[in-house]
Amino acid sequence: MKILIVEDEPTVAKYIEQGLTQSGHECVIAEDGEKGLALASSGDANASRFDVIVLDRMLPKLDGLALLEKLRELDISTPTLFLSAKNKVEDKVTGLRAGADDYLTKPFAFEELLARVEILASRASPSVKSRTELVLGELKLDLINRKVLREGREIDLQSKEFKLLEYLMLNEGKIVTRTMLLEKVWEYNFDPQTNVIDVHISRLRNKIDKGFEFPMIETIRGAGYKISAG
Repeated sequence: MKILIVEDEPTVAKYIEQGLTQSGHECVIAEDGEKGLALASSGDANASRFDVIVLDRMLPKLDGLALLEKLRELDISTPTLFLSAKNKVEDKVTGLRAGADDYLTKPFAFEELLARVEILASRASPSVKSRTELVLGELKLDLINRKVLREGREIDLQSKEFKLLEYLMLNEGKIVTRTMLLEKVWEYNFDPQTNVIDVHISRLRNKIDKGFEFPMIETIRGAGYKISAG
C-alpha cells in the first residue's frame, strides 16, 4: 500500500513514515500543502497514485482543508485521514464535511493510526470487494455460501467467528491489532474494555487449528494476532 503523508512537523512525519514502513507500506512525505496537492493529484485519470492520504489540518502554503477540498473538486477520491491537534467536535465535523473519510486527533497512538489507515484502504479496494473466496494454504473461506473448509473438512462457524476469520485472512501475514478488529468486525469506534476479542479468537482457534498438524492463528504478544499458512 502506498501512503502520502502531508505533515509539516518533521519529527511527526518521520515517526509516521517509520511506523508505516515497518508495517510493510510505502510512504511519501510532503512538508507543505502545495506539495501535498501536487503529489496527491499526480495520478492518471483513472487511478490515484496513493491508496491513502494522511493529512494534517494546519499546513504552510495551503492548509489541509483547502487541499482536500481541491482534491474532491478534481474528483480525486483517495481515502483521506485528517490528523490534527484541532480536537473540538466542530473541527472534526468541518474536516469530515470537507471530504475526509476519518479524523484522528493529536497526540495519537501509532497502533490506532495504522488501524484506521489500513481500514480505509481495505474499504476502497475493488479487488477485496470483488472476491468470492479466500484461500490460505488448505484453508478456504467461501464468501458467497458462508462455508469454511480446512483440508477438505467443513468447519461450522458462528457469524462473528466467520467475519473475524475473513478479516484475518484478508490481512494474511500481517499483524491485526485489537483496534482494527473492534472497528472492522464489531464496528466499535472505541474499546469497550471487554474480553470479547479474546473469547472469539479462542473459539476460532479451537475450530480452525485443533486437530490439525500446525496452528494458523498466532498471538503476537502486545500487538495483536496474525494468520498464516504455517
